[in-house]
Amino acid sequence: MNENLLSLPVAEQLSPSVSLRRIGELPLVVVDHPGVRAAVTLQGAQVVGWQPTGAEPGLWLSEKTQWSAGRAVRGGVPLCWPWFGPAGSPSHGFARITTWELGAHEESTEGVRLTLTLRDSEETRALWPHPFTLVARIALGATCDIELEAHGDYETTAALHTYLRIGDIDAVTLTDLGERYTDNLLDARGEAEKELRPVGRVERVYTEPVDLSLVHDEGLGRTIEVHHRHQSDVVVWNPGPELSHTMADLTDDGYRQFVCVETARLSRPLISTPDDPARLAVTLRARAR
Repeated sequence: MNENLLSLPVAEQLSPSVSLRRIGELPLVVVDHPGVRAAVTLQGAQVVGWQPTGAEPGLWLSEKTQWSAGRAVRGGVPLCWPWFGPAGSPSHGFARITTWELGAHEESTEGVRLTLTLRDSEETRALWPHPFTLVARIALGATCDIELEAHGDYETTAALHTYLRIGDIDAVTLTDLGERYTDNLLDARGEAEKELRPVGRVERVYTEPVDLSLVHDEGLGRTIEVHHRHQSDVVVWNPGPELSHTMADLTDDGYRQFVCVETARLSRPLISTPDDPARLAVTLRARAR
């Protein structure tokens, strides 16, 4: 995990392993537990660091992140809701750039659990005219577990836009993504190959995903398990070298250190009703190869 996050001054110690701190304009929940080190921004309820003790960091975070209020953080696990991509403004929805409320925190020998809540406001209703309550449940330990629960009466698309840290993009293969995909760059459909090497710019949506995708990382000598729940799609994204050079919050070679394998609801939107909230969840686990 980014050591700078752990060295920030403590604003409030909430429990032995959980503290509130600030980086730039953003309040941050920092977890320094015997079994895991992690960090979550209150803006967006975004996990920006997760590192089980004795392991390499599991998530990638851009060196050029500005930590500005109302501006998306490049890396970690952004929560894209109530829409994905350019379906509305701002891109990927407002949940990832709005401040959430830290409701509960608890720790055990296994790790730390956090609960964060976002409710509709005058600002959100100007962008999307629906009352809602959004709950993010985050469990940090040997695994990183994120569940998004949406209460209300509406339909949305959503994604858990996971940036996985890797040794080098040229030494990574992805398996178990799904049977078929849509390639957004080529505007084409295809049947999945046994392995995908995400070299160059990649933007695929797998519309018949399985529940467990694998990232085989030769550079760091590990396999990352991405356990999807309540998904209809899995998105694979990497900007590649040309697009990276145009992105202000990414170094020119930053694309080499991550790959996004995202748990999503795109082809079948999430439907929330007063009696049945919608859910989307992912669990990350890294193991030696």
